[in-house]
Amino acid sequence: MSIVHLQNVEIINSKARFSDPYIFKVTFECIQPLDDDIEWKLIYVGSAESEEYDQELDSCMVGPVPVGVNSFEFEAEAPSPEKIPASDLLGVTVILLTAAYRDAEFIRVGYYVNNAYESEEMRENPPEEVQLDKQAACDAL
Repeated sequence: MSIVHLQNVEIINSKARFSDPYIFKVTFECIQPLDDDIEWKLIYVGSAESEEYDQELDSCMVGPVPVGVNSFEFEAEAPSPEKIPASDLLGVTVILLTAAYRDAEFIRVGYYVNNAYESEEMRENPPEEVQLDKQAACDAL
């Protein structure tokens, strides 16, 4: 039986530009006191081909964790585009929200992110080189 139950994750800015930070409101319930903090991480999957392109966008320690419902806002900077293959800058990828207690991961929630140009014209006729200033990270679901 788990002593921490994830109740809700709300993506505050589900429609944002590629360069905008990710902002989540995380709500969880703890059914008994924890001696140590919970470590939360946000990971951007840079390429489906290899984990070498994954980026840990941020991590935070939450604690001490009292019994009951707890909530916090987690903000992480955008991924570094230079660490992502150019062929993977556009299209669908994944961000992962994880939680670990004493270095043992016990929560992993994934969200799809569709990186696309804002204008229909550019989506239909993309430039040869990706233009991040005209790109939006749409619909983090």
